[in-house]
Amino acid sequence: MGDKGKYYMTTAIAYTSGKPHIGNTYEIVLADAIARYKRLEGYDVYFQTGTDEHGQKIQEKAEKAGITPKAYVDEVAGEVKRIWDLMNTSYDNFVRTTDEDHEKQVQKIFRKLYDKGDIYKGAYEGLYCTPCESFWTESQLVDGKCPDCGREVKPAKEEAYFFKMSKYADRLIEHINTHPEFIQPVSRKNEMMNNFLLPGLQDLCVSRTSFSWGVTVDFDPKHVVYVWLDALTNYITKIGYDADGEGTQLFQKNWPAELHLIGKDIIRFHTIYWPIFLMALDLPLPKQVFGHPWLLQGGDKMSKSKGNVIYADDMAELFGVDATRYFVLHEMPFDNDGIITWELVIERFNSDLANILGNLVNRTVSMSNKYFGGVVTQTGASGGVDDDLKAVVTGARDKIAAKMDQLRVADAISEVFAVFRRCNKYIDETEPWVLAKDEEKKPRLSEVLYNLVESITIGASLLVSFLPDTAEKIAAQLGTALRGFEELDRFGLYESGKKVTEKPEILFARLDPKEILPKVEAIQEAQRKEFEAEQAGSAAGADAAGTEAAADGEEAGIDIEPKEEISYDDFMKMQFQVGEIIACEAVEKSKKLLCSQVRIGSQVRQIVSGIRKYYTPEEMVGKKVMVLVNLKPAKLAGVLSEGMLLCAEDAEGNLALVVPEKPMPSGAEIC
Repeated sequence: MGDKGKYYMTTAIAYTSGKPHIGNTYEIVLADAIARYKRLEGYDVYFQTGTDEHGQKIQEKAEKAGITPKAYVDEVAGEVKRIWDLMNTSYDNFVRTTDEDHEKQVQKIFRKLYDKGDIYKGAYEGLYCTPCESFWTESQLVDGKCPDCGREVKPAKEEAYFFKMSKYADRLIEHINTHPEFIQPVSRKNEMMNNFLLPGLQDLCVSRTSFSWGVTVDFDPKHVVYVWLDALTNYITKIGYDADGEGTQLFQKNWPAELHLIGKDIIRFHTIYWPIFLMALDLPLPKQVFGHPWLLQGGDKMSKSKGNVIYADDMAELFGVDATRYFVLHEMPFDNDGIITWELVIERFNSDLANILGNLVNRTVSMSNKYFGGVVTQTGASGGVDDDLKAVVTGARDKIAAKMDQLRVADAISEVFAVFRRCNKYIDETEPWVLAKDEEKKPRLSEVLYNLVESITIGASLLVSFLPDTAEKIAAQLGTALRGFEELDRFGLYESGKKVTEKPEILFARLDPKEILPKVEAIQEAQRKEFEAEQAGSAAGADAAGTEAAADGEEAGIDIEPKEEISYDDFMKMQFQVGEIIACEAVEKSKKLLCSQVRIGSQVRQIVSGIRKYYTPEEMVGKKVMVLVNLKPAKLAGVLSEGMLLCAEDAEGNLALVVPEKPMPSGAEIC
């Protein structure tokens, strides 16, 4: 066991609906940096990640692909694991919710909670919106219609099992109030308390009968366990929890978890549902749940049709694994969304990795070889600037520790690079090339180079949690080994008389955008072709009428019930303009709503739309959309909406935003 004890941490398990893009991959890299750092500090880390593989969406995707759900998730889970491994992440366990041991425990947990009386059989009964697959009460409707999408609702009833959430609500509120570190950042805690817990919790549906791809309720096989009860319990089942007993030694050692690292969009499930499930199982709660922000594609919408989805493996091929790790870790603020573009990656690569770090190591090794045959000797010929260099270098460890204790990983990396920046400044201050011209100043030159080698060794040892391969390469070039945490506030441990490598390796060669961007365009073109092939495949599976129409060169159409005619004057009362979505997030009180900030000319409007099933918030950002501007403001799920986004709907209820055919400026009138 590590000197500081155990540290069990998890990521959210990735949903196997498709290949993870760079925003999804950010989480595993962030978690890996934390895990590596905790090991460096002396903790006995157990780091778990994996895939979430059940649910209606996956069943539908498998049917569309013409394969079984298991075959579908096997392929996607393999791709997720490949990318996690490519990014050099040091997880201890990769879980899959289709693993037999997990499914067995989910069934036992469900039965245990049912026998205890926390789960009961009932029914959804109310007003049902078919496109949203949601039940509503009369009071929840907006103008008598679905609050998510605005469509008609009809009375309906469906059998289901429910969990008594309110039974544990007061206990959870007390826990959050007495454990301020439990939900981080604080803004997430306030959101959960004010929007969900304090207004009162409704009982939660924990089974479904409308699809079959899930863990079967063993005593009522027409039901499958709802995905959140299935997915969340992986944190205990896959370290050996047994609902019938005390579990394995691994479980006894590691639970409760020190950290659940998740995206901010699923904070409610991890800070309300999951703690209540644990309370019902008489298990302690995790120490902390951290809801990190998103990494968003900047300046344009992210879609395969445009070919601008960014994947980690493409980035790694162009820039290398550690450069990809550096970008996603460095560019993500603590509690605000980060932005990624290919151009910005190139800029950071050249300015930070090539100039600040790579050039520093290369210059230091080259000067050591040029002036002293590679031998690094401490002479004691100190100068006035040495003390400040040493203070910056030896003070970095505790600054980084303070940042990492708060999970401010981007700030921690900045502190590491402050060491390298100070080294570069030290070269400018001491001017080794000038010292080399005077034989009497050779002892001072030797001391300067020793101080640089020692400083870079400490910097590389601090860097290892974030850029592990690069840190090892730096140490190898300096002819030394990376140091342990306890040694990183001490200066002068590099053995005088050791030699650096004769031929320094260029760690990060500067990139020419003119060479990289055509490769990016090739990646984007491949995405566009893949999208076209997928669309062609979907068209091939269309119904007979649609196929026949396509054979005649015509697109299959649908008929809808006509509405009452309106006059030209009625139409002219409506104001339509082009808007640009500059930010978007899911509405926490709804499974179907997205809240978009839409720039229309010089104004920004907040518009709520029932399209969460069809678009992720990341996909929305950058889109040019058509907006009904002068619609009377209304509240949907408690959130103010100041307009309407125009969508098209097919016969199955699928929605697509209506967008301009050609580039148009924000605010352009639609007439």
